[in-house]
Amino acid sequence: MLLTIVKYPDPVLQQPGEPVTEFDDKLRKLVADMFETMYAAQGIGLAAPQVSVSKRITVIDLSNAKDPKQKMVLINPEVIHREGKLYEEEGCLSFPEIREKVVRAAKVKIRAQDEHGKWFEAEGEELLSRCLQHEIDHLDGVLFIFRISGLKRDLALRKIRKMQRAGEW
Repeated sequence: MLLTIVKYPDPVLQQPGEPVTEFDDKLRKLVADMFETMYAAQGIGLAAPQVSVSKRITVIDLSNAKDPKQKMVLINPEVIHREGKLYEEEGCLSFPEIREKVVRAAKVKIRAQDEHGKWFEAEGEELLSRCLQHEIDHLDGVLFIFRISGLKRDLALRKIRKMQRAGEW
């Protein structure tokens, strides 16, 4: 089932998600719906707060459904190691039409649970590292526009207000 992706400034986007404690069919259905929603929106990552669910759940697939081995489900994730720096452009499904360069670690190691509650660790470099950090930020209530300079953030927020007034946001 397709879920509605909320846009900034929806308050759910800026609150930390609650830890997941029940690993049941309801959770697995939400994860499946999140993948379906992310693919329909042409995204590579989607966090539960972006679909109005204030839980620490995110899905990632850099292949956009082309390679099932790249599908990742991260529940209660945390970054346990960061290395290097990358300065690349990012976008966000909750900020359509807004893209800005953000500094992120070039390589990360994360610890998370899968949809059955089993703990695992994973590493990511380059785009996967960026995506992992971006999605975990969502679970902490941190949005990518708050990781850019104040001037660029003001310009982005001005563009959003203009689109809101025009009924395009």
